[in-house]
Amino acid sequence: MLDLSHARNRMVDIQIARRGIRDRHILEAMRRVPREAFVEPGFEEFAYEDGPLPIGEGQTISQPYIVALMIEAAEVKPGDSVLEVGAGSGYAAAVMSQIADRVHAIERHASLAAAARQRFQKLGYDNIDLRVSGGTLGWPETAPFNAILVAAGGPEVPQALEEQLAIGGRLVIPVGGDERSQTLLKITRRGETDYEQEDLGAVAFVPLVGEQGWAEDGRRAATSHVPGQSRGRTLPEMIAEAAEPLPDFDDPAFGHLFDRFADCRVVLLGEASHGTSEFYRARAAITRRLIEEHGFTIVAVEADWPDAAAIDRYVRYRPARAGTEPPFQRFPTWMWRNTDIAALIDWMRTHNESVQDLDARAGFYGLDIYNMSGSIAAVLEYLDEVDPEAAAVARERYGCLTPWQREPSTYGRAVLRGGYRKCEQAVIAQCRDLLQRRLEYAAQDGESFLDATQNARLVASAERYYRIMYYGGPESWNLRDTHMFETLGYLLEARGPRSKAVVWAHNSHIGDARYTDMGAVRDQLNIGQLCRECFSREAAPIGFGTHTGTVAAATDWSGAMEIKRVRPSLRDSYERLCHDAGIPRFFLDLHRDEALRRRLLEPRLERFIGVIYRPETELMSHYSDASLPQQFDAFVWFDETSAVTPLGPEHARPGVPDTYPFGL
Repeated sequence: MLDLSHARNRMVDIQIARRGIRDRHILEAMRRVPREAFVEPGFEEFAYEDGPLPIGEGQTISQPYIVALMIEAAEVKPGDSVLEVGAGSGYAAAVMSQIADRVHAIERHASLAAAARQRFQKLGYDNIDLRVSGGTLGWPETAPFNAILVAAGGPEVPQALEEQLAIGGRLVIPVGGDERSQTLLKITRRGETDYEQEDLGAVAFVPLVGEQGWAEDGRRAATSHVPGQSRGRTLPEMIAEAAEPLPDFDDPAFGHLFDRFADCRVVLLGEASHGTSEFYRARAAITRRLIEEHGFTIVAVEADWPDAAAIDRYVRYRPARAGTEPPFQRFPTWMWRNTDIAALIDWMRTHNESVQDLDARAGFYGLDIYNMSGSIAAVLEYLDEVDPEAAAVARERYGCLTPWQREPSTYGRAVLRGGYRKCEQAVIAQCRDLLQRRLEYAAQDGESFLDATQNARLVASAERYYRIMYYGGPESWNLRDTHMFETLGYLLEARGPRSKAVVWAHNSHIGDARYTDMGAVRDQLNIGQLCRECFSREAAPIGFGTHTGTVAAATDWSGAMEIKRVRPSLRDSYERLCHDAGIPRFFLDLHRDEALRRRLLEPRLERFIGVIYRPETELMSHYSDASLPQQFDAFVWFDETSAVTPLGPEHARPGVPDTYPFGL
C-alpha cells in the first residue's frame, strides 16, 4: 500500500506555501486531508502532482494550488458557513470542513455526489451537507453564506449567488466568455446592493452549467451583469501601447532597439521553440549588432562543446581538426545545421577577417553537456599531442565509460545495477590533473588548452548527468544548467575581464527559473537565474514568443524531423495577450511601463516547445505557469512564425574553404 504522507507534506511545502499561501488553517487542513482518497482508483500515486486529474463525468479534481488559492481568497475561517458549487470528488469541501463550521456542497452529477458522500463518511467528515443540483441558483434554504466557492466557470456571475452572500461575505468564481478559459474573480458584498470585485488572474475550469451559467449545448444561459467590472484599458491594449514594432531583420533599426543592453556583461536571447526561423534570424541580427558596435566577443549557445568548437575554428580562422566527423550529426540535427545558422557563421567569419587583433575576434562556443563521446575524444586527442603518458592514463580512466559513449543515457541503468560509481571519481581526477598542468599546457597553445580543459569538465559533468537522470527529481536539470553557467564563466574568464557574451538558449533556460513553475514547484534552477544572481543588472534575459505558424520538431526523441503546425495560443496565456495586442511583430521592454509590468506580474500560462512538439497534448506537454516580467527583462514577439530550413544537398556551395564545418 502506498504511503503518501511524505508526498502530501511536500505538496503543501512546495506547491502551496512556496507559491505564497500563508493561511495556517489552509496549510494544516491540506496536510490532514488525504487527496489520494479523492481521485479515481489507479491514480493514487499521482494525487500530489501539480495539476488537475480526471474524476469521471468529464470533470476534474482541481490542481492543489488552485484549491488553496480559492479557499484563501474566500477567506474561509473557523465559524464560517460555506457554500461550494461543483463539489466534484469532494476534496475542496473536505479541506474546508477542517476549517469552517459547516460546508454546504452542490454537485450536479449524481454519481460523483454519491462517491463524495462515501468518502466523507469513511473519513469521518460529518460537517458537510451535499446535495445533487445544478448549483447556479445556490442553496437559498441555508443562506446566507460567509463564503461561496464555485469550482466551474460561468459566462457571468450568477445573481442568485451574489444575493446569498452575507454582508461582508466573499464569492470566488471563474468567469469568462469561453467555456474553458476564465478569469478568477473575488466578489465581496459590502452592503445590500454594494459589491466589490477583484481580479485574481487567469484560470481554466470546466463549464458551470445551469440556469444562470452555461446551457448543456454550450450556449449562454445567463444574462446577469458582472458587478464592478472595470472599464479601464485591457491588457492587450496596454501591451499595444508599450510595444515597439520590429523592422525587417536586415534593417539596421532592428539591432538599434537592443542598444539598451550594450553595457551588460551577458545578454541572454531565448526562443519559444528549437525549430522556428524567426527566432534564429532575430537573435542573429541582435548578435551582429552587439558584436559590431558594442564589443561582444562570445557567442555561447545551447549546443555541445565539441560540435560548436568546429564552428569556432572556422569563424576564427583556426586550424580544423583532422579526421573528425562534421559537427551536429546527432539528434536534433536541424537545431544547428540549418540555413539561419549557416548565414550567421558566414557573417562571423567575414567579420573576423577584418579584425586584426586575434584576441578580439568573436568566437562561437557550446555550453551544453550531452556529447560525452565527442568530449572524451577531444581530450584524448589533445593529450596524445602534448602528453602521451597522460593520454594513456586518461584512456584507462575513461575506459569504464566506453561501452555507453554512443548511447550514454544507458550508463544510468548500469550505475543502478553495478559498481560503476568509480567512473565519477576517475573523470573528476582526470579533469583535476588537466587543470593542474594548466600553466605548462597553456604555454604551448592556450586556445587548444581551453578547448581540452572544457572537454574534460564536460566529461565529468556528463558522467554525473547520465547517472542521476535515473534517480528523477530536479538534479539532472540543475546539473545541466549549472554546467552551462560554469562554462559561460570559464569563457568570460578566458576572454578577459572586459569580455561580454551573447547566450542563445531556450526560454526555459534563460528566463529566471525562480518565477516559473520550474523553480516554484520543482526546485529547478537555470542559467538565467544563475546569471542574474552572479551579474545582477549586467545580465539581461530576453524571451521570445509566437502565436501560431509552423515549427521543425519531432514527435519522439530521436524521431524524424517534421514540419508541424503550431496551434493558436491558449486564451489564458501570455501569448494570447500578445496576439490580441494586434501588432504582428514587436519588442516589449518589460521595465518601460510600470503599470503594465504590475498587471503582467500575476502568473499565467506560457508555451514552451523544445525539439519535441505534441499538439494533441499541448496544454499538459508545452504550457507552464510563469510571471513574464520577473522571468525576462524584455520580450520579442512574432505573431506568426515559420520552421527553420535544415541544411541539405541543395545548399552545398562550391568553393567554400575546406574548413567549412557544414560541408555537405
